Amino acid sequence: MLALHGALSRNMMRATRRFSSSSIVTLAFRGGLPQNAMLARALRATRRAFSSSSIVTTEITDGVATITLNAPERLNAMTVEMGEAFEAAVGELREMPPTELRAAILTGAGRAFSAGGDLDWLLERHRDSPTNNAKIMRDFYGRFLSLRTLEVPIVAAINGPAIGAGFAVACACDLRVAAPDAKVGITFVGLGLPPGMGSTHWLPSIVGPQRANELILTGEVVDGAEAARRGLVLRAAEDPVAEANELAATIAAQAPLAVRAAVRAARLVQEEGLEAALRREADSQAAAYGSADLAEGVAALKERRAPAFAGV
Repeated sequence: MLALHGALSRNMMRATRRFSSSSIVTLAFRGGLPQNAMLARALRATRRAFSSSSIVTTEITDGVATITLNAPERLNAMTVEMGEAFEAAVGELREMPPTELRAAILTGAGRAFSAGGDLDWLLERHRDSPTNNAKIMRDFYGRFLSLRTLEVPIVAAINGPAIGAGFAVACACDLRVAAPDAKVGITFVGLGLPPGMGSTHWLPSIVGPQRANELILTGEVVDGAEAARRGLVLRAAEDPVAEANELAATIAAQAPLAVRAAVRAARLVQEEGLEAALRREADSQAAAYGSADLAEGVAALKERRAPAFAGV
């Protein structure tokens, strides 16, 4: 866990430096601004400069940050650019004291939470080398899993499809609520890939090894109501963002230092073995990217047909 946090912290330091000249993160503060006036002015300037073309937005109300994946035209598919924006946003939130940040919500803009990895980016990996892909995947995971370095409870508000890596990131949150008809699943094998983004670590700890194996090996997709029945999410709600806000507000009303300590303690247990799992997943995916099955899986998804995997 310490190795993971060290790697994530180094990634966030690089991302924060990029953030100063980037145009892909919005920070909009409502309610209490940071106490440092110079920083407050800088954050207001950032909001004005970046609000028109951001792919990750962060808004803070009454001590609760809402991080939104904001590429609705492609169902919030995950790219390197989005990952860098996400990591930069997390880095900014990490600097906030407990008096100003008490909980966080992760959701998606439009009709999806996240459709998972961007298909064109996956095809780029198909043309790259396994050695290079292993490093790329470890970095890719780290950018999105940087949310675990926020020392406040994180609630995933699954407003629509959360598929593959998209659902894996939701599983990395401390709590999850979903719309009853939101489709969720760890669907990597149906694309020609072994699981990634910590899927093989998160799922067994959430639903147990047998249920996790069923979801991972079949690529089954279930709706939010069924996900709640199976314990994949805390509950289903017609308005998951409102439900997440209500839950976050209840948490925010508790003693902030005690809550942060509880989060740290819980994650120490939850993250045991995570670093090794991420390495295994990155290496496994890197080896699979060059396969004909991966190319077929992506083509079939784009063409909306069943894949014909040959095992090569």
